[in-house]
Amino acid sequence: MRLLIVGHGYTGREVARQARAAGIDVLVTTRGTPGPGLIPFAEAGRALAATTHLLVTAPPAEGLGDPFLAAHGAALPGGLVWAGYLSTTGVYGDRAGAWVDEATAPAPTQPRSLRRLAAEEAWRAAAAGRFALDIFRIAGIYGPGRSVIEELLAGTARRVIKPGHAFSRIHVEDIGRAVLAAMARPPAPGTARVLHLADDEPAASADVLAYAARLLGLPLPPAIAYEQAEPAMSPMARSFWAENRRVANAATKAALGLAWAYPSYREGLAAIIRRTAAPPPAPAAPDPAGGRGDDPPP
Repeated sequence: MRLLIVGHGYTGREVARQARAAGIDVLVTTRGTPGPGLIPFAEAGRALAATTHLLVTAPPAEGLGDPFLAAHGAALPGGLVWAGYLSTTGVYGDRAGAWVDEATAPAPTQPRSLRRLAAEEAWRAAAAGRFALDIFRIAGIYGPGRSVIEELLAGTARRVIKPGHAFSRIHVEDIGRAVLAAMARPPAPGTARVLHLADDEPAASADVLAYAARLLGLPLPPAIAYEQAEPAMSPMARSFWAENRRVANAATKAALGLAWAYPSYREGLAAIIRRTAAPPPAPAAPDPAGGRGDDPPP
């Protein structure tokens, strides 16, 4: 087994780490400086001849489609037996808080989500009858260095309140575990499968922030109504808040024979604190504005 990962970003690095720990030969493309295990993106097509498994983490470019297919699609399949494409749950669009599962039809409205769905379809066409394809639709990614923990410690966290609104999330380590499980349990050759990488508990952003503050023993930032916060948001942040859906994962976990290491934000945030700082203090008193007093200490 030889795995080629397209994209040396936050998620690509974690998948590479776990794959190497499992004894898999891994190459990762970079647009930066090559090094051990890192090759220039321009050489990815040549590497396909010796590649059995391919994971594409790079997002589609506006007007250009999937960057790997645009540059190296003619080299497919090479020695390929499986490919994975990291997409987004944004392809489902706004569902007014309703659940979506792996069989739900996409209905994107945001330009970036429309590009993602187009890239999914391009990969389906490339794989058809040739190699197995897993399309990973991923919820909001968090983990060490990229979570509300760091925002609270830096004093930049904002507690935005939007009643009825929930986000689905996934810890980056669970993404790595799911990718390796999918490689071990692929769909039939030449077919495509949709997998949901989202934890078991969609939650309001304010609830997650309140729990993190309790773990750190820090005061909660003041509550801000979404209508007050929205004008100062970036266009990207505004687009996330404009959509509301809950992402189911039962079919994915059954297909992969997998349970999440971090089934909710509570386990994930506690693990980040254990990994990056001293043991957290005892949780503060329950916060009536959003903290959950029935949660056990980590």
